[in-house]
Amino acid sequence: MQVSQMAGSLIGSEIIKIGSEVNEMIKRGQEICNLTIGDFDPSIYPIPAGLAEGITAAYQAHHTNYPPANGIAELRQAAHDFLKARLGLDYPTNDFLVAGGSRPLIYATYRALIDAGDRVVFPVPSWNNNHYCHLTGATPVAVPTRPENQFMPTAAEVAPHLPGATLLALCSPLNPTGTTFSRQDLEDICDLVIAENQRRGPDEKPLYVLYDQIYWLLTFGNTQHFDPVSLRPELRPYVIYIDGISKCFAATGVRVGYAFGPANVIDKMKSILGHVGAWAPKAEQVATAKFLPDASAVDTYLHDFKGEIQTSLQTLYDGLQALKADGLPVDAIAPAGAIYLTAKLDILGRTAPDGQVLTSTKEATSYLIHAAGLAVVPFSAFGSGAAEPWFRMSVGGASLASIEAALPRLRAALEQLS
Repeated sequence: MQVSQMAGSLIGSEIIKIGSEVNEMIKRGQEICNLTIGDFDPSIYPIPAGLAEGITAAYQAHHTNYPPANGIAELRQAAHDFLKARLGLDYPTNDFLVAGGSRPLIYATYRALIDAGDRVVFPVPSWNNNHYCHLTGATPVAVPTRPENQFMPTAAEVAPHLPGATLLALCSPLNPTGTTFSRQDLEDICDLVIAENQRRGPDEKPLYVLYDQIYWLLTFGNTQHFDPVSLRPELRPYVIYIDGISKCFAATGVRVGYAFGPANVIDKMKSILGHVGAWAPKAEQVATAKFLPDASAVDTYLHDFKGEIQTSLQTLYDGLQALKADGLPVDAIAPAGAIYLTAKLDILGRTAPDGQVLTSTKEATSYLIHAAGLAVVPFSAFGSGAAEPWFRMSVGGASLASIEAALPRLRAALEQLS
């Protein structure tokens, strides 16, 4: 049977493929530190107790019918108050749209703005923009970034690609790197978008910015989160924010995300998702609306949660730096945010004990799984080249003990290469 050209040419998630292989190995009793999926093991990182209790109470109160298409009013108000208090972003509650996590909202943004053939500019590595381009018929414009700038895009890198583009997709803290925009870099990019829109005529579609800040509450040390409209208020008509509780409260399966931005775009996104039926469950919306205003509970949870995540990331970083100091072909970028560490495992071209020469990141990934019991995701899964020696390590699904146990195995596997 034939399917659509879009479906027939759709590429599956490399992350899910790797994760599935690893899960099967774990079921067979093999010891593997799984740093693949950007998710949380709830036995290690449970959601906030108040949120869990609120979900149970909401179901007991029979909140099991359809929610409003744009989300219950109480949640949109709670999200408004939360963002105004913590980021200074003040959008009317009608300019918020609630959905089942951030993914439907990103898809709806693409659908609301992109016509077939429109150009979408995004940095690589980055999460899933290539797939959203495929789903919507957009022309992807992937902009390579550099480790010298922590793989965050600069104005100089994106500037040549903005004339004629419809959408610039940005994310900070960035999946897969765990790095963030500096104030200056984001300001410079914002200024480019302002200048580009000033050049366009009244009959031209504007250049919009999709700003995914789903990890913004997970920053470490002196790292500060910046966003476009706070830096350049004149960008307000052109920026669609993606946000929610999935990452900052370890609530990936709770499926409560929200977008906010210009009313004309948000209204169209609401209509699109209304037809798709991608609502967040009503009980979870009710619980989230009650939890977000509890500043003390939120801050207490974040303090402990962030501390544990940072400890795991720092343990990985310090372990890789120790291997580097001993002359092994590894490096890492200091963690700044999210749940990811950017690691360099420069083993392409090396020969494994069985005589296999590792010629691609796919082969390198397989070697690390089987020889070191360490599962990571190559940046090639996020749009980078297959010969790039950079990998994402996601700590949400692994215990600190598992991470500590994996580092000696990684040392041994690297020492066996010739």
